[in-house]
Amino acid sequence: MRHESPLSQRPRVVHFVTGGFSGATQVAADLCLAALRGGPFEPLLVLRLKRHTPMARVEVLRQQGLTVHLVSGWSHLATIYELAALLRELRPMALLAHGFPEHLIGRHAGVRAGVPVLIQVEHNSRERYTPWSRWQSRRLAQRTAAIVGVSEGVRQSLLAQGLPADKTVTIPNGIDLTRFSPAPSAQREPGLVMSARFARQKDHATLIDALAVLGARHGLWPSLHLAGQGPLLGRIQARVARLGLRGQVMFLGQHHEIPDLLRSQAIFVLSTHFEGMPLALVEAMAAGCACIASDVIGVRGVLEPELTGLLVPEGDVPALADAIARLLRDPAFALRLGVAARERAFAEHGMALMRQRYEALITRCATTAAHAASARA
Repeated sequence: MRHESPLSQRPRVVHFVTGGFSGATQVAADLCLAALRGGPFEPLLVLRLKRHTPMARVEVLRQQGLTVHLVSGWSHLATIYELAALLRELRPMALLAHGFPEHLIGRHAGVRAGVPVLIQVEHNSRERYTPWSRWQSRRLAQRTAAIVGVSEGVRQSLLAQGLPADKTVTIPNGIDLTRFSPAPSAQREPGLVMSARFARQKDHATLIDALAVLGARHGLWPSLHLAGQGPLLGRIQARVARLGLRGQVMFLGQHHEIPDLLRSQAIFVLSTHFEGMPLALVEAMAAGCACIASDVIGVRGVLEPELTGLLVPEGDVPALADAIARLLRDPAFALRLGVAARERAFAEHGMALMRQRYEALITRCATTAAHAASARA
């Protein structure tokens, strides 16, 4: 039996991430909450404040027993100084800096504070790097113990930036699979669902256009449930109205019962321009949906074409409409895809497995840092 040390006696590990509650924030918070329940490290979460940081969600994390610190986000330099001061006070063994530009800000602060182990976690395959930020990233890699890509596609994008291959690893994102048990019923509405933020990364427009083509070309008019919020919501609502699809498309807002929603519909669609490792897609797989997704970095390797889902070219309206029609007209095939997708999610994308991989990485990096410190003494 594994015996856990009391929380106060464990070495501290800080996760630093945006307070915008993106997918990166969800992963960092999930890792912290999992570590609260046991493990070798005491988790602390530090959020970089945004104008739209939902303080109610911060309080929910605190009510779950997680220590959450907030640092200002009005300028990178101010955040670095404030975070460095906090790190000197907390004295963590390791700092995991999640996402761009937080992985730059966090590691700059970690170097200033003398944190023994710095780890970069990259959550996306496409970020707004400038020549200056790329230079910073390569310089900071010299002081970084490990660089994590949340999918193999992200890892390859990191290597393409010139980051060191011997430090760069893949740890796929995981989800709380208990939310998707027991096995879902095969009785589902023949409808579509997409759960994603209405932002430039996601491609709701192609999905809406494909829905119009589906009716005109295939004579199929399934319902479409869109869960999420974001700055482009109004634009997508206007597109739906312009195409005369108001009777088919339901805007659900921030949905709080995603597993139930996914279990109620036959098909999940992730229409997107780029990804790191999409949690929404993994949730749909765990719920047993037949999944269709854009063939982009971060999705490849999660869905296996014709076995656990269907991939369509990015932004290809006719191809997406044809893929949806195929699944609607062949529910037995859709069911097989959903069953296989669920099996893959439970085998490869559980929270426990992700946590174990991060804990092993931190332990390995800490051991290496300790040996290097002893050699210098």
